Amino acid sequence: MHRIMAALLLGFLPATTAPAEPLRPQHLLPVHFGGRVGAFDQISGYSHQWPGAYFEARFKGKAVTVNFNDSENISAVYVDGVRVATETRPALGYVTYDLAFDAEHTIRVETLTESQKNAGAFVGFSVADTTSVLKAPKPRARQIEFIGDSWTVGYGNISPKQECTEDEVWATTDTSQAFGPLTAKRFDADYQINAFSGRGVVRNYDGIAPGEPLPALYPYVLFDKETLYEDESWKPHLIVVGLGGNDFSTPVKTGEKWPSEDALAADFEASYVVFLKDLRQRHPNAFLLVTNYDGPKVAPHVDAVVAAMKAGGETRVDSVTLGEFALTGCHWHLDLNDHRKISAQLTQWIDTHPDLWSYK
Repeated sequence: MHRIMAALLLGFLPATTAPAEPLRPQHLLPVHFGGRVGAFDQISGYSHQWPGAYFEARFKGKAVTVNFNDSENISAVYVDGVRVATETRPALGYVTYDLAFDAEHTIRVETLTESQKNAGAFVGFSVADTTSVLKAPKPRARQIEFIGDSWTVGYGNISPKQECTEDEVWATTDTSQAFGPLTAKRFDADYQINAFSGRGVVRNYDGIAPGEPLPALYPYVLFDKETLYEDESWKPHLIVVGLGGNDFSTPVKTGEKWPSEDALAADFEASYVVFLKDLRQRHPNAFLLVTNYDGPKVAPHVDAVVAAMKAGGETRVDSVTLGEFALTGCHWHLDLNDHRKISAQLTQWIDTHPDLWSYK
């Protein structure tokens, strides 16, 4: 890894490289994190695989060390709200940032990319002496969870072109600039991005990975499905769910479990209702907001799902229709302006439902 001179107003000057060894710091900083994150392990740190994980700490002084263990992702580093570095696949090792001012600072690391095959990890933050250690940032009073597919991930959203290789998709995916984090930050809310590109409610894109749609992965910390996610402190006020595009994006093929498109639609609607009811059981006080933005092929089925929930007595559920996108991201996905537009639409909806923050 390396050491960076971080004069915030003058830019960052790379200095000498540090050994490819994890720093076993004498003084770890207390951490506040967001996203689906595994329990801290002394060797590997905080494991994570769902998109959008972030880690925050506070310290006093002119230097802070970030300990990485993530050969899967691109991470952005912020000091006092200013992006100071981008670390690409920072394997086991560390980076020290030297700051211009001896003061109290907040440091934040955000995971930008999607890692479907392997989990990443974050070891932590450290400082040279105990006088530099401050309490972790307090958890935010508001919590929002976003559940979905590639649109929620931010798949290829910073790409300058629509035709992309697999590597280009990875490099141009920035979940921090997807509509979920953008919206959560507007309301100073902690957030989770529980999304997986290509997954649907019952059927994945083009029938891939049969039997493993998004609801089958949702209960787990990682995609290996070994550890159930349990966090009593996670009680979102609002859960925004956007699924369905992958279920219907390609025709049902011979050999799939559905004999017809009508059978797929019936299974989709019934299974989506089951998933929303599961979310309600997990989070009794959350408002469930179902997004509908995939046009006439999907919209009627999503509408039917929300109607079924309301007919069953559910009062804290609604849908919002989103549209008019440029889709200039990779493979005709949402671009940055599209994500900003969705965030503005969600913000408008939230502003008209201020009572949702009263429940937790």
